This record gives sequence, C-alpha cells and structure tokens, in this order.
Amino acid sequence: MNNPLDNFYSKQTPINQEVFLAIRSFLKNYHPDIQETHKYGLPYFEYKGKMLCYFWKDKRTLEPYVGFAKGKFLDHPLLIQGDRKLVKVFHLNPDKDLPLQSFTEVLEMAIEFYEVN
Repeated sequence: MNNPLDNFYSKQTPINQEVFLAIRSFLKNYHPDIQETHKYGLPYFEYKGKMLCYFWKDKRTLEPYVGFAKGKFLDHPLLIQGDRKLVKVFHLNPDKDLPLQSFTEVLEMAIEFYEVN
C-alpha cells in the first residue's frame, strides 16, 4: 500500500503532479536540514523540525502553490498573503517554466528567518 505522501502526489492531475514532484525534488536536494513529512493530508517540508512550507492547489484555478508557514514575515513580490493571517503562497503556473530563481530567493528568506528566530 502507498504511503500518504505517495497518495497525495498520485491523486494530482498529471501537470500538477509534475510541478509538485519537481519542487519536491528541488527542496529535498536544496538543504540537508529540509525534511518532507505528511500533515493535514498534505506534503509538509520542515527546516530543522520547524514547519517551512507545504504544497496545495488554488481552489479556483486548481493551479499548484507552495505555502510558506511563516510567510507573514517574508517580503517578496511573488508571495501572496490574500486573506491568510500567517501563510503566504508562491503560485506555480504549470504552463510555464518553474521560477527557480525567485523560489530560491523566498526559500533563502524563510531559512534565514528560522536561523535568527
């Protein structure tokens, strides 16, 4: 039987699955202290045991995004808070190349936040 993480990825549309798996691979290889876990039915990534980000999709467009747990404290033009109190999201357009440079900038800000707090 598949584990919950495998189930999450397998239930995605093929294009969203491709995006999520690419970002998953990027995160897992980015830093040795980033670990994948399963919380609330979603893939969560922790940095040194603290919640860093998670994967989900927009309710309206169904496009994938990465939610940053402490996004409120991060300032980047591609992060959107909307009506969320703490989380900001980084939208991933599955029809375009992944914006890895911008994503890396946000990821570095999030890691730095945890290093100083």
